[in-house]
Amino acid sequence: MTSGRSRATAYALLGPTASGKSRLALELAARLPLEIVSLDSTQVYRGMDIGTAKPSREERARVPHHVIDIVEPDEAYSAGRFRVDAVRAVQGILARGRIPLLVGGTMLYYRALVSGLDALPAADPATRAAIDAQAASRGWAALHAELAQVDPRAAQRIAPGDAQRIQRALEVWRLSGRPMSSLQTASAAPLPFALKTFAIVPADRAALHRRIAERFDAMLAAGLIEELTSLRARYRLSAELPSMRAVGYRQAWEFLAGACDRATLRDKAIAATRRLAKRQLTWLRSFRDIESLTEPDWNQLAARMTAADPNLPLGQGSNPAR
Repeated sequence: MTSGRSRATAYALLGPTASGKSRLALELAARLPLEIVSLDSTQVYRGMDIGTAKPSREERARVPHHVIDIVEPDEAYSAGRFRVDAVRAVQGILARGRIPLLVGGTMLYYRALVSGLDALPAADPATRAAIDAQAASRGWAALHAELAQVDPRAAQRIAPGDAQRIQRALEVWRLSGRPMSSLQTASAAPLPFALKTFAIVPADRAALHRRIAERFDAMLAAGLIEELTSLRARYRLSAELPSMRAVGYRQAWEFLAGACDRATLRDKAIAATRRLAKRQLTWLRSFRDIESLTEPDWNQLAARMTAADPNLPLGQGSNPAR
């Protein structure tokens, strides 16, 4: 445990995509001896660097990052596995006398961390294949309407175009005979550390949308399409894999398949990212015990953190002894 701190405490920094979480975390790392634990469901995949806004090699050399590059793009990864990996990473950081900071926008992973995992059936490839086939013939909007009949609470939370979540909710219904919303009641084993959470909730949504567009343009300029082309050559990938359903990669896949031109790819990816940000903000409103920041402002965050723990060793920086 860091000297002067009475409890083993980890911190979390949440927020919608393109809200400035990563930049703020690095600014914080320049002033505190911390290590970052990624709370991002796409940065776990090796080789998916550009489209996930993964920290650069230089940033990772300067500040240790965890739960990044741990599975291949053709592998599955779950919220349950994340909870195990994240708890292990946080405990390791605390054991080194440093400060853990969980950073990201995968709100399902955050909920799994703090509230536990739902008692849901495991994924079933045959059921998923059947749902995908129905979606191909009828469309995801029709399957969303079907979900509204069997699980109206889940359908209310899930957008008609959110294929991955519609598929999972229908899969749970078909496997268990019970609505997914009725099964999402499990409680977590207590975390072996205290957790203090902050979230960036941008007040200016138009500015957030501009940053989303600028960031995706930067990804295209950095070689997102070329990155996906390389991944397709190295792995046996399909459009149905969770990794390839990630925003940006899904639209780039359609472009490579000849289903759209580059301008349409850009428009669809930006629109999908804006919808993702909206869902992330909806998640944030549902969480308790979170302190909100309107901007990724170091001074504002430092004031909040030191109010919670006056013994934080500000000014020590993050470079670990090697």
